[in-house]
Amino acid sequence: MPSLFRRKRLMIVLIGFIVLVTLIGFSIRDRDSLSTPEKFLQDSIGWMQTIFHKPVSLVDTTVENVQDMFNVYEQNQVLKTRLSEYKGVIQENQRLNKEVDELQDTLGKSEGLSDYSSIQATVIARSSDRWFEQMTINKGEEDGVEKDMAVMTSDGLVGKVKSAGAFHSTVLLLSGFDRSNKISSWVVREDKEEAFGLIEGYDDESGRLLLEGIKLDEELEPGDTVISSGLGGVFPSNLRIGTVEEVVNDQYGLTKTAYVEPFADLFDINHVMVVDRSVETIDTSSEKEGDES
Repeated sequence: MPSLFRRKRLMIVLIGFIVLVTLIGFSIRDRDSLSTPEKFLQDSIGWMQTIFHKPVSLVDTTVENVQDMFNVYEQNQVLKTRLSEYKGVIQENQRLNKEVDELQDTLGKSEGLSDYSSIQATVIARSSDRWFEQMTINKGEEDGVEKDMAVMTSDGLVGKVKSAGAFHSTVLLLSGFDRSNKISSWVVREDKEEAFGLIEGYDDESGRLLLEGIKLDEELEPGDTVISSGLGGVFPSNLRIGTVEEVVNDQYGLTKTAYVEPFADLFDINHVMVVDRSVETIDTSSEKEGDES
């Protein structure tokens, strides 16, 4: 009985092996078409792959889109930052170009001041409560600056040294002048002799200097140039001050007053020249000694 059972089991194993070999041989041979079970199995696997592929693809696409959005956002922030930096650089270049032009003009003017020497200085501060009256420069007594020296830009006179420290000085602007700060001046006229007057103040309403003490018989025209005469003992001669814009009789009718538009911008000053009158005085004294000899 046991031997019969073993024979049947062996017979089943052999038959299964033969069927397996037959199926393997059938599947690996070249065929024009698949069998129905193979087609069903292939289609089933394809459907399963499709079902799983779509959500995975959707997730991948969504993740990529989110990453692209973050990348675009970061790039946008970087571009905005660089744009701000570029704007700052452009503004800085414009400011530096303006300062370079001012320095070149100032140097050019100082080279032409043959009758007196000049000390180059930079404005470092302006008081908020006296913005229109005075400013601080970065040169003082150690650089040769002294009280009452004239201060000018490449355009013209802007004021005088009010007080000088060792390394810094305070400049009183023309817009802060009053009757205690006068400038002896000439009005240069075409085909006429110069007319004398005194800069004795500043008109806050019109933003113009007041040239007073002009004789009634002097005929002034708008556009006439006003320069320093050098007769007051403080300011050198031939410093450009401004142009005549309007002439009126004074309140007593004895003299005329001219409203003078300054050549220099008194409210936008960065670089100045402090003028040393002593050189002009020495040259004049030398000429007088030569004449006497």
